[in-house]
Amino acid sequence: MTASNAASLRTRLAAWIEQPRVQQALIALILVNAAILGMETSADMMARWGPALIALDHAILAVFVVEIAMRIYANGWRFFRDPWSVFDFAVVAIALVPASEAFSVLRALRVLRVLRLVTMVPSMRRVVSGLLAAIPGLGSVFAILALIFYVASVVATKLFAKSFPDLFGDLGATAFTLFQVMTLEGWSGDVARPVMEVYPYAWLFFVLFILISTFTMLNLFIAVIVNAIQTDSHAEAERVQANVVARVDADTGALAAEIAALRAEIGELKGMLAARR
Repeated sequence: MTASNAASLRTRLAAWIEQPRVQQALIALILVNAAILGMETSADMMARWGPALIALDHAILAVFVVEIAMRIYANGWRFFRDPWSVFDFAVVAIALVPASEAFSVLRALRVLRVLRLVTMVPSMRRVVSGLLAAIPGLGSVFAILALIFYVASVVATKLFAKSFPDLFGDLGATAFTLFQVMTLEGWSGDVARPVMEVYPYAWLFFVLFILISTFTMLNLFIAVIVNAIQTDSHAEAERVQANVVARVDADTGALAAEIAALRAEIGELKGMLAARR
C-alpha cells in the first residue's frame, strides 16, 4: 500500500468514526456497559445471569478496544496529543489489566468506562473543560476561604475552648466544627445552641461566619465556575466560526481557481477558432 493510499484510508476511517450514527452506537454501548457493571454488584443477578453478563461485558470491551485501535491508526501520534483521547485510552486500558490480586483495585476501576460519556457528548465535555479552566480562579477562592477559616478558628478556640473542649479544644477540632457550621449540617442544635447557653452573644460569631463562608465564599465558587464555562463556550464558538470561515474561504478560493481555469480554457478555444478562420 502506497503512502497516498494509506493516508486516504486513514482519512476515510477518521471520517467514518466521527459519523453521528457511529458515535450514537458507541454511546449506547457505554450505557449498556454501565448497566452491566451495576448489575455485577448484585449477588442475585450474578447468580442468575453471571456468565451472560460477563460475556457481554467482554464483547463490549472488545468493541472499545477496536475503536481505540482504529482511532490511533486514523490519527497517528496526534491521537496522544488530545487529552480526551488519552483519557479514553487509559480508561479502556485499565479494563484490560489481568484480574489478579495485585491489580484488583485497578479492575474495580472498570466502572470508569462510564465516564467515556463525557468525551462522547459535547455538552458534557464543555462542562468539564469549563471546570478545568476554573481551577486557577478556584485556587484564589480556596486561599481566601482558608484564611477566613484560620482566623475564625483562632477566635473560636480562644472564646469557646474552655467550656467546649470537644468542639473547640484546639485549632484542628475548631476548624472541623466550623466546617460543619459552614455546611449547615446540624450547626444549630449540635453547635450553636449549646454554646449560646454558656455564651449568649455567640450567635453573632456564628451568623457572621455563616454569612461570610457559606453565602459569600461558596457563591464565589459558583461564580468562578460559571464564568469559566461561559468563557470556554465562547472560545469554542469562536473556533467553530473560524473553522467555518476558513472552509468558506477555501471553497471560495477553489471556486475562483476553477473559474479562472475555465476562462483560460475558453480563451484558448476562442484563439483556436480565430486562427482557423
